[in-house]
Amino acid sequence: MIEIKNITKSFGALQVLKGIDLTIDKNEVVSIVGPSGSGKTTLLQILGTLDKPDSGSIVINGQRISGLKDKELARFRNQEIGFIFQFHQLLPEFTALENVMMPALIGGMSKPEAQDKALDLITMLGLSDRAEHKPNELSGGEKQRIAVARALVNDPAVVLADEPSGSLDTQNKEDLHQLFFDLRDRLGQTFVIVTHDEKLAELTDRTIHLVDGQLKDR
Repeated sequence: MIEIKNITKSFGALQVLKGIDLTIDKNEVVSIVGPSGSGKTTLLQILGTLDKPDSGSIVINGQRISGLKDKELARFRNQEIGFIFQFHQLLPEFTALENVMMPALIGGMSKPEAQDKALDLITMLGLSDRAEHKPNELSGGEKQRIAVARALVNDPAVVLADEPSGSLDTQNKEDLHQLFFDLRDRLGQTFVIVTHDEKLAELTDRTIHLVDGQLKDR
């Protein structure tokens, strides 16, 4: 599913990633852990094609990323990668349903089809009665579930999550963590999760430790 070879990344004189080699299988739920400044988010951004490595290669779902032009890369990102952020990043002027529809519309799906797909996901996540509410009318846990639905609307090959439960209370954290595994089992997605949450890391199929820009064990 994901194959990374010799990925390096520097910001000025600071080398953040120092030759990362990593393979992640289809349907795996993998956590990436490590101290602040170890390169976790940088690695996730490179995996998500939001940033480019200085060297190395990345293959996701059979596609070599380095050969893609900007428009091709944007389309690949839209179709093959879902993103979940710590603070959900929902657009406040749109309803929950409209937020979930957005990536599908950007990808060229018709509005009726996008609406049906988005509503199916929202219903699956137990929020059908909140579909027409705007983000400021939703609880923290509800916002993050809507963000999960948005990440899934295009049936991506992989979902990348950056501290997805970092802003949630204990119960909502536990619910969200369980949701990832339920979705993997139901929809077959691969999840790569950057987290400081030890309980979440313990639940994942594999925990990858990143320290000083290098993998210490797998």
